Amino acid sequence: MRRHLFCFAFCVLSLALCRRASVWRLYRSRNTCVRERECVCRCECVFFLFVMEFEGCSGFRQRLVLSTLSGKPVKIRNIRSKDDNPGLRDFEASFIRMLDKLTNGTRIEINQTGTVLFYQPGLLYGGSVEHECNVQRSVGYYLEALLMLAPFMKTPLKAVLKGITNHPTDPSVDLLKVSAVPLMKRFGINGDGLEIKVVKRGMAPGGGGEVHFSCPVSRSMKPVQLTEAGKIKRIRGTAFSVRVSPQMANRIVDSARSILNKFIPDIYIYTDHMKGPNSGKSPGFGLVLVAETLNGVFLGAEVVSTPQGQGETLLPEDLGRNCAKLLLEEIYRGGCVDSTNQSLALLYMTLGQQDVSKTLLGPLSPYTMDFLRHIRDFFQIMFKIETQKPSEDECKGGEKVLMTCVGAGYNNISKSIK
Repeated sequence: MRRHLFCFAFCVLSLALCRRASVWRLYRSRNTCVRERECVCRCECVFFLFVMEFEGCSGFRQRLVLSTLSGKPVKIRNIRSKDDNPGLRDFEASFIRMLDKLTNGTRIEINQTGTVLFYQPGLLYGGSVEHECNVQRSVGYYLEALLMLAPFMKTPLKAVLKGITNHPTDPSVDLLKVSAVPLMKRFGINGDGLEIKVVKRGMAPGGGGEVHFSCPVSRSMKPVQLTEAGKIKRIRGTAFSVRVSPQMANRIVDSARSILNKFIPDIYIYTDHMKGPNSGKSPGFGLVLVAETLNGVFLGAEVVSTPQGQGETLLPEDLGRNCAKLLLEEIYRGGCVDSTNQSLALLYMTLGQQDVSKTLLGPLSPYTMDFLRHIRDFFQIMFKIETQKPSEDECKGGEKVLMTCVGAGYNNISKSIK
C-alpha cells in the first residue's frame, strides 16, 4: 500500500515533466479485441523507475499474474515481432480481458502492431464474473491463472468460464478439479465455497462447454511441510465422452484397468456421457486418472482424443492404456505435488507467512523453472533446491527435489472485513 501511495505522490510531483503520447488502449468486446487510439498524458520518469520490462511472448501468463499480485506494472516488447503474424494472439487478448474483469483500475496499452504491451495492474476485486474463453486454448489455460489469483480477491470469486473444457494442449478442468483443489486446501484455503464444477462439456475445436469456479478469499497462506508423499492407497478416474457412442467410455475404462489392476485393487473409474445441449459442439472422449496416497497427496494424469479433423484418430483402447502409463510415470516421478501443479504450490509458498515452507517435488518441468525465475524478479524470493536420490533399498521412484523458502509475508489487504 505504501508503495502505491509513493507512486501516486511521485506522479503528482512530476506532472510538469509529462508529455502527451499516442497509445493504443485495449477494450473488452464480446468476440474480438477492440483497440482504440487515444492521447494520454504519460510520465516518462515514473515508467523508468517502476516498470519491469520483458522480451518476447514466453511466460506471458506468468508475468501478468505475478504483476497483478505484486502490483508492479510490466512492459513486454517484441511479442512475436519476427513472426509472419506478429503481435498478441486472440487467446492472449482474451486472457487480458479476463484480468480486466477481475480487477478494478487496471490500465492496459497495446501498440498498433500488438508487439508491445504495457500492463499496470489494479486491485483484485472478484465477485461474479463471466468470461467467454477463446477456442484456441482450453478453459484450463484461464482457470490455472484464476487458481493463483482467487484467494487474494476482495470478495469471494464466482466465475463462469465458457469454451473448451478438455484439450490436448492444456490441463483439463477435470484434472485441476481432482489435483489442484486438494492442494489449495493444504495451504489453508478451506470452506464449502471452493469448488470446480463442469456444467457443460466442450471438446475441441468447437467448444461449447461451461465451467463454474468458486473460491473463498484468504487473509494469508499458511506455511506447509510437504515432505512425505506416502504410498498409493487408491486410484480414481473419470472417462468422459460427448457426441459419440457411450460405449467409448466403457472401452476406455476396460483398457485402463487392464494395466492398473496389476498394481492395486482399489480402482474405480466413473463414466460421464453428456447428451444434448450439455455435450458441446464437437465430438470427443478422454480419461482423467488420479492416485491418492496415505498422506493425502493427489497425483493426476490425463489423455484427450485428437480434435476432430486434426491428425490421426486415437482409439479408446489406446487412449486408456496411454493414460494409465502416464499415471504410473507420474507416480514414479513422485513428490507431494504432481507436475501440473508445481507452479501453483511454489507460488503459495512464496506468498505464505514469513516462515519456512518445504515441499518435495518430482523433476522440475521447464514451465516451473521459468516460473521460479519470474518469482525471483517480482518478489525477490529465491528457493533452496536440494536433490534427493532414493537409495537402492527404497522403492520410491526417481530423483526428487526438496524446495525450501521463507514466505514473503503477503497479506490480502483487499479482503472485506465483516
